[in-house]
Amino acid sequence: MTKAMTLNVRVGGALGAFVAANVGDDGAYENVSEYVRDLIRRDMARAEGAAFDRLKAELAHAFAAPDSAYSALSADEVIARNTRRTTT
Repeated sequence: MTKAMTLNVRVGGALGAFVAANVGDDGAYENVSEYVRDLIRRDMARAEGAAFDRLKAELAHAFAAPDSAYSALSADEVIARNTRRTTT
């Protein structure tokens, strides 16, 4: 498990008013920390969804290629190819 992190954020004006409207008796969150954690979780989910969408697009492109676009490789050839890619 990673170490807990303390964040200090100063917001004012329209941002502060927006946070205040979402926290407390009239808001959806009991406190600012709960609100920020939820925002971070939503951003994580968005980032993971975007990565998954990119992967799906790459796989769709790969599966759409004709069989002649592929060549059989041994495990050693794949390792050697990937080693070359990471050193250049």
